[in-house]
Amino acid sequence: MYCGSCLRDNALAAELVARGHDVTLVPLYTPLLTDEANVTRSEVLFGGINVYLQQHSAIFRKAPKFLDRLLDRPGIIRTFADRAVSTDPKLLGDLTISMLEGRDGALRKEFSKLLDWVRAEPAPDIVNLPNSLLIALARPLREALGRPICCTLSGEELFLGNLLEPYRSKALALIRKQAAEEVAQFIAVSEYSARFMADYLGVPSERITVVPLGVNVDELAGRTRSSTADPFRIGYLARVAPEKGLHVLADAFARFRRRQPSANARLDVAGYLAAADKPYLAKVQDQVARAGLSTDFAYHGVVDRAGKIAFLQGLDVLSVPATYDEPKGLFLLEALASGAAVVQPRRGSFTEVVEKTGGGQLVTPDDPEALAEGLASLWRDRALTARLGQQGQEGVRAHYTIQQSAARLVATYDAVIAGQHQPASVPPRARAH
Repeated sequence: MYCGSCLRDNALAAELVARGHDVTLVPLYTPLLTDEANVTRSEVLFGGINVYLQQHSAIFRKAPKFLDRLLDRPGIIRTFADRAVSTDPKLLGDLTISMLEGRDGALRKEFSKLLDWVRAEPAPDIVNLPNSLLIALARPLREALGRPICCTLSGEELFLGNLLEPYRSKALALIRKQAAEEVAQFIAVSEYSARFMADYLGVPSERITVVPLGVNVDELAGRTRSSTADPFRIGYLARVAPEKGLHVLADAFARFRRRQPSANARLDVAGYLAAADKPYLAKVQDQVARAGLSTDFAYHGVVDRAGKIAFLQGLDVLSVPATYDEPKGLFLLEALASGAAVVQPRRGSFTEVVEKTGGGQLVTPDDPEALAEGLASLWRDRALTARLGQQGQEGVRAHYTIQQSAARLVATYDAVIAGQHQPASVPPRARAH
């Protein structure tokens, strides 16, 4: 799937390279998938096949290097990843704990391979881990390189919250301990995330810097606005899964159409669909069919970069009524930059994005009736929809470009390297490096 965190990291790396910085972006578990030019290294560390086999069989923890190299080949990993390997937290508690135990856990061989790789590379000025589920990498990397470690907070609380006990409590305890001791500075992708994670991880707020998400706005501009004679297009662009709230949107769409039976409106959906969630989509389609709206609903599958731009530029309004407090919301920025208005629940990062950009409406969370009224109000007033779309485009350019995000990230790195941010456990010599 096109993961919002991967899209963010790849876009930032590309922008930093364009600014003259040397960036090494290395995928872990599987090759990174992005809809823009991919700037990752070809190799994959902690290859997903090896990690899985070592977790479940002691034999593979002592496998020869030639077998490791074979199983770590990106093509082989991609082949198995494409066969719907589950990422359900309910099934991955033991593997999560092993990763967080680091060199003391079942995956110690992978940590040794990482350090061998690192020692063969030019030493960086700084290392940035993509989320706190990988925080066990911090100490070995800091000790091997003598460089500070940052860690982005990118929504891993949803995964952690869905782990079964006792894995959830143990995983959170392991992260909290290493957060206090090993990471120089955390980087949150939204103000909401910074507030929530400070309490969740027990990290002082001054050790979390907000680097807002950013998008490449130029490609997303240029939408041709629809006339009142055209269908009013409501869109959903996100992973098709219960927590993203497609069923809430389908319910709201049906309510809107019952109130306005003559409305020329449709609901278009795109995004990654895991094999495990195919029954969920079928239930949503049945929900729409029972409302008599099947001809006004379509699932367009996974869309590439060109397909995504075309999809977004054809929308009047986008809504992804997630049923949890979303810390990122990259799809909102892309829709707003494309000129679509948004209607979102007042929760998580959605609130700050909509309020900062002025590009949409906020409604009561988990309330299809409130969402239906928000959609209906924009259908009734196309001038308002157009105005919100224009404000959204301008708001993204004022607050959420990839250039602004990269500049903020570099400023954070500069402060860390200068020694302004260090965990208490780092000895003075290491801080001065």
